[in-house]
Amino acid sequence: MKLNELFKCSAIMALCGVLAACSADSGIPIDSKTRETMDVYNVSGDEESFSVDKAPAQDINSIHLRDKDLLYANEDDTSVVTMYLTVSRGNSAENTDHTWEEINTYSVYDYEEMGVERYQVAALLQVGDENGPVAGEVGYGEKAPNATVQIRGQTSSRNTQKNYKIELKDNKGTWNGQRTINLNKHQGDGTRFRNKLVYELLQGIPQIMSMRTQFVHLYVKDNTQGTEGQFEDYGLYTQVEQLNKRGLEAHGLDKNGHLYKINFFEFYRYEDVIMLETDPDYDLTAFEELLEVKGDSDHTKLIAMLDALNNYTIPIEDVLEEYFDVENIAYWMAFQILIGNTDTQSRNMYIYSPQNSNTWYIIPWDNDKAFSITEYEMEEFIESGSWEAGISNYWGNILFQRCLKSETFRAYLDDVIQELREYLSVERLTELTQRYAAVVKPYAYSMPDVMYMEFTEEEYDENVAAIPYEVEECYQRYLESLEKPMPFYIGVPAIEGDKLVFTWDPAYDLDAEDIVYTVELSSDYMFNDVIYSEENVVLPQVSVDIPETGQYFVRIRATNESGYTQDAFDYYVTDAGKHYGMLSFYVNPDGTIGEDTYEE
Repeated sequence: MKLNELFKCSAIMALCGVLAACSADSGIPIDSKTRETMDVYNVSGDEESFSVDKAPAQDINSIHLRDKDLLYANEDDTSVVTMYLTVSRGNSAENTDHTWEEINTYSVYDYEEMGVERYQVAALLQVGDENGPVAGEVGYGEKAPNATVQIRGQTSSRNTQKNYKIELKDNKGTWNGQRTINLNKHQGDGTRFRNKLVYELLQGIPQIMSMRTQFVHLYVKDNTQGTEGQFEDYGLYTQVEQLNKRGLEAHGLDKNGHLYKINFFEFYRYEDVIMLETDPDYDLTAFEELLEVKGDSDHTKLIAMLDALNNYTIPIEDVLEEYFDVENIAYWMAFQILIGNTDTQSRNMYIYSPQNSNTWYIIPWDNDKAFSITEYEMEEFIESGSWEAGISNYWGNILFQRCLKSETFRAYLDDVIQELREYLSVERLTELTQRYAAVVKPYAYSMPDVMYMEFTEEEYDENVAAIPYEVEECYQRYLESLEKPMPFYIGVPAIEGDKLVFTWDPAYDLDAEDIVYTVELSSDYMFNDVIYSEENVVLPQVSVDIPETGQYFVRIRATNESGYTQDAFDYYVTDAGKHYGMLSFYVNPDGTIGEDTYEE
C-alpha cells in the first residue's frame, strides 16, 4: 500500500471510531452516509474489527502433491529444437579422456563388468535451428567445451543407438533452466514418442507430477580422434527433464527434501543395505543399487517409513496416514494400469518427501512400456502378459500389496480408474497421437533412424492408430485381475532324502476363496515333455523322484473357487519373450540343485 493511501485509510478509521464513540456515549444520531462508511470498515460502537477471509490452516503432512502448471504454459509439445554437440577428449581427472567411439560401444553392463565408472567426453553444446547455433542460446559463439557427455539408461544402453546425458558445467549457463539434459532415442519404441505422450497426458492430471519434454534433432561433430570432424545427423531424440534439486525447485517443490530414484526397490526393510550414512557397514554402492540418492542423504526418515510399513502389527491405514498420501498412490497406480506401463512394479519412479514432512510421494519416471500392447503383438513378442496386468502387477511390492489388501483403498482406486478412464478417451488420445506421429514419422523414416526402425511405414501407422484403444483393453485386464488369485513365488527346489521337494508361497485371494494348485515338471519350457503333473494340490508343497542330471522347469498355477487361474511370479526368458509361471533349475552331477538366474 502506498504511503498516502495508508494515511487516508488511517484517517477514515479514526473518524469512524470517533463517530462510533459519539453514537454510543451521547446518543447523537449518525447519518446514513457515515453508517455506510462504518459498515465498510466493520466499525462497531464498542471496538474496531476487520474481517478477513482466511484459508484454513494447513498441516505439511496433509498436503497433496501439485505440479507447477506455469512450467508448461508456453510449451509447444510438437516443436523440434536443434542441438549441435562437438565432442573432444578431456582429461583423466574428470574421466573425459575417451573417444566418442568408446562412448557408443559400451553398455552399462560392460562398465559393471569392467568395474569402472561410465566413460565421458568433453563437449561443446550449442542450441539453434537447422541453419546452426542461434545467438542468445546456450554455447553460441563459444569454442571451448561447456559440458560433458556419457550414455544413460540401463537396458537401453545395449542398443546400437545410445541415449545421452549431457551435463552443462557450472557457470556455463542453462538450457530451459536445466543443466542436465537427457536425450533419449527410444530405439525400442516403435512410435518413438510414447514417453513424451505420457508426460503430456500427465500435465492434465493435477494429482500426478509430470516433467518437461522436448523433441530434439541432434547433430554431433567428433573431434576425439584428433581430427576436425563434420556435424553428423543423429536423428530425433526426446529430451526429458532431470528430476534433481534444480528440478524440484522448478516444480515448486522443496529442493532440500529427500529424493530417491528407484532402481529396483520393493519397499522391504533391507536392513543389511538401508542404513544411516554414519553406520560403519554403510555401503553407498549397495544402497544405490536399490535407491539412488538424489536429495538429502540423511536416511532416518526413509528408515522410519520402512520400519512402519514392514510392521504388520500396524494397520496399513495407519501407515498410509502417517507416511503417504493415498491420493498420490491411487492416481499414480490407476494411471499406470490404464496406460499399460507395466515396468513400474518396483522401478521407474522417484519417491520424494519435503524436508519438514513425514509424507512420501511417488513421481513417475520412464514410460517406455506404456501403450505397447499392439506393438508387442505385431512383433510376436511375449511381454506384459499373465500377472503383469491390472493390480496383480504390483503384488510383489510390499507397499502396493498392503494397499491392495485394503478394501477401502481398492474402492478408492476403482473410483480413480473410472475418472481417468474418461480422461484417457479415444478422442483425446487419437488427437495427440496423430499430432506426434506427424512430427516424428518423417524423422523415423529418414537416415539415420530408418536403419533401426522395426516396422514399415504402414505398420507404423497401424501401431499409432491402435494406441487410443489400448486403455479399454488395459481396463478389462484390470477387472479380470480383481477376480484372480494374486501371483506368488516358487522356492528353489531342495533335495530331501531321495525326493526333490518343491515349495511355493501361498497365493492370496481378495475374496478369500479357497485355492488349489496345478504343478508340472518338464525338461523343456514349452512343457511338451512333462515328467510329473498333479492337479488340485491344496498345500504349497509337493515331492517327486529326483530326475536325472540336466535342466528342468517347474510350472505352478493357482486356481480359485470361481475358476480364475493365476501364474507364479517366476518366468523364463527366451528370444520370444517371457514364459510365465515357471522356474528353471538344474540337477547337477554332484546331486546339488542350481537355480537358473539371468539378467534382464
